[in-house]
Amino acid sequence: MEHIINTISLWAIPFLLFFILSYGALRGVKVYESFVKGAEEGFNIAIKIIPYLVAMLVAVSIFRHSGVMDSMVKILSPLFSVLNIPPEVLPLAIMRPFSGGGSLGIAAELIKTHGADSFIGRLASTMQGSTDTTFFVLAVYFGSVGIKKYRHSVAVGLMADLTTFLASVYIVNKVFLH
Repeated sequence: MEHIINTISLWAIPFLLFFILSYGALRGVKVYESFVKGAEEGFNIAIKIIPYLVAMLVAVSIFRHSGVMDSMVKILSPLFSVLNIPPEVLPLAIMRPFSGGGSLGIAAELIKTHGADSFIGRLASTMQGSTDTTFFVLAVYFGSVGIKKYRHSVAVGLMADLTTFLASVYIVNKVFLH
């Protein structure tokens, strides 16, 4: 069974690319011209994103190196202990709304330190996969398309982050501890 899944995985993307190109050509779409036009649009979007991306990376760096994150960990650790949440995952919970790369680094460090099959490793993996980079999305994606009024998006994004964090803790507790 594993051999079949590996073979399907190996051929899935080449088959999908071949299918899309063939389907477009059969429908009379100028495939190469469409590809070049799409690539040009993608390049222009990438150039528009760069200033927002640089600003977000600088803000994340200031946040990490200013000691604010360490202070938040110290303040929230007693609450986490009461809720049976390992305080080791708190930096991941704080960093995840800001930076996907930063939070991935924290998750990798947690897994390296505690093991992939540990409760902390499983919780970090679940949190990493179920939450989003709210501020990154707002700064980069909203900025690139010119959305200026995103006040409610911040609140909804942070509530979604909190909800998925708590759901991750609940599910990992139920699946792996009981």
